[in-house]
Amino acid sequence: MENQENNRPVTKNWYVVNTYSSHENKVKDSLEKRVESHNLGDKIFRIIVAEQEVPVMRDGKPTGKTKMKNLYPGYVFVEMIMSDEAWYVVRNTPGVTGFIGSSGGGAKPFPVTREQIETVLKRVGVQDEEMFIAYKPGDRVRILNGSFEGTEGTITNVNEEANEVTINAIFFGRETPITAKVTEIDKIKE
Repeated sequence: MENQENNRPVTKNWYVVNTYSSHENKVKDSLEKRVESHNLGDKIFRIIVAEQEVPVMRDGKPTGKTKMKNLYPGYVFVEMIMSDEAWYVVRNTPGVTGFIGSSGGGAKPFPVTREQIETVLKRVGVQDEEMFIAYKPGDRVRILNGSFEGTEGTITNVNEEANEVTINAIFFGRETPITAKVTEIDKIKE
């Protein structure tokens, strides 16, 4: 499918939207309502505020309570097909101050690279079908979070149905298989 405006192929991409700090969830809610009211579900797909649950600490010790921490204050991530109408709706949503990657003067922004958005999606535990393309048996990876955070190993199996990989890691001089979600790993660059 070709975009009539500039003859480029029409594809879904991720874009980063600037917001007023601490208004990210309000912008997300407003944008979701605007997508529905403007019937743009076929152009604007996922809207993510990159939040992570973290323990509440008091005097350096966990209280047993948790809170949501925004990993990227002032930003909302939007998966969309960049059309004039979708661009207009997003940038005119209350609380949106602009797009990252736009030179201004009416120029549409550039999408975020696959590598950049994958890092964000993994940090918030969002699964994306394209994540599996990057991993195969024999790849060296590092576990990003959880009890095995920082552990490195080699993928021995990829289970797309369960969204998991099996990694052989060395513990106490022995190879030990570890199962991890694809959202919890990152390929080690050689």
